[in-house]
Amino acid sequence: MKKLIALLTVAGILSFGLFNVAFAQDGAGSSTTTEKVAPAVEKGFHQVLKEEFISGGAGFMGIILLTLVFGLAISIERLIYLNLSTTNTKKLLNKVESALQNGGIDAAKDVCKATPGPVASIFWEGLNKYKEGLDVVEKSIVSLGGVLMGRLEKGLSWVSLFIALAPMLGFMGTVVGMIGAFKDIAAAGNISATIVAQGIQVALLTTVFGLIVAIILQVFYNYFLAKIDSIVNDMEDSTIDFIDILTHYKSGK
Repeated sequence: MKKLIALLTVAGILSFGLFNVAFAQDGAGSSTTTEKVAPAVEKGFHQVLKEEFISGGAGFMGIILLTLVFGLAISIERLIYLNLSTTNTKKLLNKVESALQNGGIDAAKDVCKATPGPVASIFWEGLNKYKEGLDVVEKSIVSLGGVLMGRLEKGLSWVSLFIALAPMLGFMGTVVGMIGAFKDIAAAGNISATIVAQGIQVALLTTVFGLIVAIILQVFYNYFLAKIDSIVNDMEDSTIDFIDILTHYKSGK
């Protein structure tokens, strides 16, 4: 992930540098003399990133940074929650079945209570409604499953919003920067690289940083979707096996 961010940022910086070089060459006209460019002092990635961030302007760059901060905060919380919600369903089913055979419903409920995750919560709810019949057990499992799915998807709409918002803010910064550049040209009455450099710089940098933020959050978002699908599939498959275990337990009593 860090390498991807570094590559995208460096690509944006290089694009900006090449654009300025080309612009300066166009403004040089028919001059045949060339000057040797002194070798640039090598800077660290963090220093370059900081300088380019400041050069992009505090307004739009600050808002884009906030989308990254809030998006990452929600993503980290979801990452922890979804990983804690992952359960080895086969192992849990074996424990529940063994507890039913040896200690009955109460022992199986203790096993589910000691196991984190939505699957264990569904099993506990089913065991808690066992005395009311298997039909009630199935209905309670379906109802609780819908509630737990909503908890798994909590916060994803905000991540999706920040994914869409970051590049839009970047493009808005591009438009504002270009408007400022054309205003400077109109005021000066001629086209000069020094006149439009600041506006073009804001235009390019806000777009690059907005896209970088969107890419980072999009990776997290797609991972969350895949993780939620995996957990839901485990919930559905294990619930079928759980009902079968309860059916065998009831018939064997």
